[in-house]
Amino acid sequence: MFGIKAACKQDNIDNATLFTILVAALGYFVDIFDLALFAIVRVQSLKTLGVTADAMLSTGILIINCQMGGMLLGGILWGILGDKIGRRSVLFGSILLYSLANIANGFVHDINTYAVLRFIAGIGLAGELGAGVTLASELLPARLRGLGTTFIAVLGLLGVIFAVAVAAYTDWRIAYITGGVIGLVLLALRVNVCESNLHEKLMAEAPDIARGNVMIFFRQPKLFRRLLKVVWVGAPIWAVNGLIITFTPEFAKDLGMTTLPTAANATLAFYIGGSVGSLCIGLLSQYLKSRKKAVAIWLIWMAVNVGLYVLTARLDDTRVYYLMCATLGFGMGYWTIFVQMGAEQFGTNIRATAATCAPNFVRGLTIPFTAGFHALVPTLGVTASGVAVVSIAILTALIALSRLQETFGKHLDYQEE
Repeated sequence: MFGIKAACKQDNIDNATLFTILVAALGYFVDIFDLALFAIVRVQSLKTLGVTADAMLSTGILIINCQMGGMLLGGILWGILGDKIGRRSVLFGSILLYSLANIANGFVHDINTYAVLRFIAGIGLAGELGAGVTLASELLPARLRGLGTTFIAVLGLLGVIFAVAVAAYTDWRIAYITGGVIGLVLLALRVNVCESNLHEKLMAEAPDIARGNVMIFFRQPKLFRRLLKVVWVGAPIWAVNGLIITFTPEFAKDLGMTTLPTAANATLAFYIGGSVGSLCIGLLSQYLKSRKKAVAIWLIWMAVNVGLYVLTARLDDTRVYYLMCATLGFGMGYWTIFVQMGAEQFGTNIRATAATCAPNFVRGLTIPFTAGFHALVPTLGVTASGVAVVSIAILTALIALSRLQETFGKHLDYQEE
């Protein structure tokens, strides 16, 4: 586990903590499996349900927006519950809801039901990453928090490889059912997951303090502004993923490619690159002893590679196209470091709320991103519209990052009043 176990022996960290981090990583594996699955089976599933080629883009946007809307709502729900009743409970409830919705997804026969179930699955998926990263951040000492999060990221992002393999060798319905069954198996493993010691301490020493109170963000503008800054730091990842990767055939066609790459392979390349990027940024953050510097480097990398993507796609070579998807994916490797920054920005009584809301608010930004993209397409075309949206997201992220405090090694045992 990237040296975590050896380091944990030095800090007298027990096996229960290591097991909890492993289960959190497996939860993220399931999370990524499902998030990637719709992009992978979009064309196949929509064709089966009778969607014509002309309606493929608009229907795909509708369903992915339903899924992301569910994650937006779920981020608030699970974040509040994580602070009120514990991080462990969120890991149980979220995976159960996701699993049942995914199994039901394997039996849909119309677009409306498909969209509703993706919305419900989105609610369930929303609790995974935030709760897992919060647990890792609170269970591990400051010097190991980055390594714990890196392990969660690398193992989790490999879920897309499994998603591609399942989709390649089975029908899309079986792929959804498989994801649900995996979730139920993971639910059984979570019986032995331990609760955050900081949350338990807060419950024992300050039982009357407001926990998971979303209104605190509105009563204290500084907290709300801080949350917005965290959210915007992660925005470019889902601008790229929700547009360029998910709608790969449409972008490739607009760029003049004669042999169109598939969304499945583009998604696979993107997440493989993300897994490598997660490992690299985790180690770089430890070396620099800075979250902000590492994330800034990754944002600049992403900006450069969006430009290169447009240029190299015109070479009309699918192998080069997939390579560029992998380099874009490398740039998205800062995703879990971004979630950890979100957790470290806030006190114990609202930490799970912030850490769970932030990534799901980012995913929810897919809705305005796709809406803006769709509105610009008639005027600018597919590629220029996508690049415009992504560029704005990256610029905003750099500005937001510059205004956040550094949290590497920050003491987390405190509350927001």
